[in-house]
Amino acid sequence: MAGMSRVALSLSGMTQTQESPLSYEQARGELVEVVQRLEAGGSTLEESLALWERGEALARICREWLEGARARLDAALEGAGKEADGEPEGTGPGEGDEADSDNV
Repeated sequence: MAGMSRVALSLSGMTQTQESPLSYEQARGELVEVVQRLEAGGSTLEESLALWERGEALARICREWLEGARARLDAALEGAGKEADGEPEGTGPGEGDEADSDNV
């Protein structure tokens, strides 16, 4: 019975954390705990399935955070590259040439 209450607590915790978004660090930390519990064994089939499902959800949250971070880095690097080339952000080759020819 103690195992059943542990699953019930875990499942209620899952509902609470799904309502409020987790940070990357929170999701990763909880994922580490889930993996450790699964690796330790001793859980019932129901407990193991609940842990597996939670682990999948946490892995998805981590992946989304990492993809967002990658997109932000790519955008920052792209912007830095344009500034280094002397192009103001938002302009490309050929844009603004007409204004330059008027000043010649």
